[in-house]
Amino acid sequence: MSGARESCAVFGIFAPERDVSRITYYGLLALQHRGQESSGIAVAIGEHIVCHKEMGLVTQVFTEDIMQMLKGQAAIGHNRYSTTGGSLKRNAQPMVFNKHFQRRRALALSHNGNLVNAVELKRLLEDGHGVAMQSTNDSALMGLLLQEHYSRGTFEDALVRVGNMARGAFSVVLLTSDAIWAMRDPYGVRPLCIGQIKKGWVAASESCAFPLIGAEYVREVAPGEVVRLDDRGVASWQLTTPPVYKACIFEYFYFARPDTLLRDREVYSMRFRMGQQLWREAPVEADIVIGVPESGRPAAEGLSAESGIPVREGLVKNRYVQRTFIEPIQSMRQEGVRMKYSPLHETLAGKRVVLVDDSIVRGSTTKEIPAMLRAAGAREVHMRVSSPPIKHPCFYGIDFGTSEELIASKVSVEEVGKLLGVDSLSYLSIDGMIAATGLPPNEFCLACFSGNYPIPLPPGDPQGKFVFEDEPRPA
Repeated sequence: MSGARESCAVFGIFAPERDVSRITYYGLLALQHRGQESSGIAVAIGEHIVCHKEMGLVTQVFTEDIMQMLKGQAAIGHNRYSTTGGSLKRNAQPMVFNKHFQRRRALALSHNGNLVNAVELKRLLEDGHGVAMQSTNDSALMGLLLQEHYSRGTFEDALVRVGNMARGAFSVVLLTSDAIWAMRDPYGVRPLCIGQIKKGWVAASESCAFPLIGAEYVREVAPGEVVRLDDRGVASWQLTTPPVYKACIFEYFYFARPDTLLRDREVYSMRFRMGQQLWREAPVEADIVIGVPESGRPAAEGLSAESGIPVREGLVKNRYVQRTFIEPIQSMRQEGVRMKYSPLHETLAGKRVVLVDDSIVRGSTTKEIPAMLRAAGAREVHMRVSSPPIKHPCFYGIDFGTSEELIASKVSVEEVGKLLGVDSLSYLSIDGMIAATGLPPNEFCLACFSGNYPIPLPPGDPQGKFVFEDEPRPA
């Protein structure tokens, strides 16, 4: 995978008799792949909320002394990669909101996704309510709007009202003193699911967080659904905006962990079938198949099974180097490729190699890998990609905001292959990719391939990542 970055991981637990902060810690560890810039945990202690968050990985942010301070009846957590708002501590989550809540209920919020009407909502807060943002990300807007509307009615009503106002992708987990709440946008762009744990309930971006903490998967939060989890069990409401499934297809071929369930289907099996279909669409004579660790392996195994060409370990991943896509500066990503992978010379020497990856975004890091294989002795390198060419920017939570960033938007497939230095290049078709999921084709957001955006964008130039900041975007 070259250059795509997702927004965040969210996690929540209501279990008054359990060590909720430690369970949240392990939940965030399981979801670390979704964001590596900052991490945080907020805990409800009586009527108050205590939060600790810092820049860095889960294991870097939390010590045993900090965990001992975070004791309570419920908690939420967050791992962040920035999509709106820069990589700054003030944008780390969960976000805690106190106004109006001190005499009623405190609130903390964790958000995964991206709002396309953030500028409109900011103007409404400033002009209509006289409220100024302290952070520079769109997640804060939801919390500020909640506290304003909660001052006039019930929390349930405020949550539904804000959910109806927000447009874009949002999977949100919220914490109050007596419950956790989960809310998903009416299109279901980003994943969100519910699990049951001994003496409590959990919510998370992905079901892969549940086995580590001893929870059982129950179901997904439906598009446009608001869920309350507390000592009475599960209660549910629906936003008034009609739900229409438009799940982000990126979750299926890249973002979600292979052991996650999406729409009650195992991600690994879908990616395996993508590899099978990729071979049917683009066969080639070769000696071995190699998957780019880790995300390219399921499709490589599927391609190998369908072709009869043995799959081999040709690249060893240094597991103590962070994913290159998560680095916010391009020069850091490029330098990270050779730190991240080492080729196996005896496996590659004299071989015709099918190199399988899940996607190509910018292409700047991908091109380093064929060069490494050739330097290790590979005779031919044929690249196969288990997704279609990415030609259009995303405004729903993936950090490629302009077509100029995307290599496939500028040149043909043949020219991309030449730029990458491979003997041949083929992508999986849109139809083949969707067929591998076993789900209806009209239930996905395919905007990055087709340019057809299911959630209407505001007129004029779409908002960028740094829309609320004066600082320039890193090169």
